[in-house]
Amino acid sequence: MANANMLWSSAKILGFPSPIASNVRWARFDYTFRLRHRPFEGSFFFFNSLRFNCSSSNANSVCNGKQYLVLSDEELMKQCEMGTFKASGPGGQHRNKRESAVRLKHIPTGIIAQAVEDRSQHKNRSSALARLRALLALKVRNPVDLEDYSPPPELLQILPLKSTVRPPECGPQIGPNNSKFLPGMQALLDLISTLDGSVSDTAKLLGLTTGALSRLILSDDALRMAVNDIRMSKGLKPLK
Repeated sequence: MANANMLWSSAKILGFPSPIASNVRWARFDYTFRLRHRPFEGSFFFFNSLRFNCSSSNANSVCNGKQYLVLSDEELMKQCEMGTFKASGPGGQHRNKRESAVRLKHIPTGIIAQAVEDRSQHKNRSSALARLRALLALKVRNPVDLEDYSPPPELLQILPLKSTVRPPECGPQIGPNNSKFLPGMQALLDLISTLDGSVSDTAKLLGLTTGALSRLILSDDALRMAVNDIRMSKGLKPLK
């Protein structure tokens, strides 16, 4: 009975509904079932709302944000905690019978990515990893030294050909559908963040007009939203 009382006290703290007092076996089953099938809820989602900046007091590994994007899938998975669960919503009973949905938490940054759309856990894992890479590029900021600044190669590759600092050997411009766009996008966000969200000042350093850089930013919804987050945090109007 003491164990049952402790169980019920814990359940009340977690916000579970009241079980029938006499049905201790049901209470134990319900408590275990709910914990098992609510992976990474609560405080884990807190991490996903944070903005990461290497100039702050975050863990040293966060300051290697550029390196995350060049890791292999296996290397990146070693930095993650993986949880599986049954996806809810439409998709048929086969989708909901197995714990095929995947949620990844990147330990160094706390960023979370998940995939639920496929019946295959392996495919969902691959999709979650791809989304994690994109989130790392969008959320993890790296410091930029503005003294004698020179755009890194990954940033030059995503710039329009009209950029005056873009050498011909960079080849054609890389777009958002190319996996190599992520490192360039991260470098662009790092620069915009360092310049307090100013698109015009960023454009000058990249040999572009303000309009040309704005069109590049607006060409990708995720990039646009990340830039607007930076601008609004600095009291500037969002790009439209």
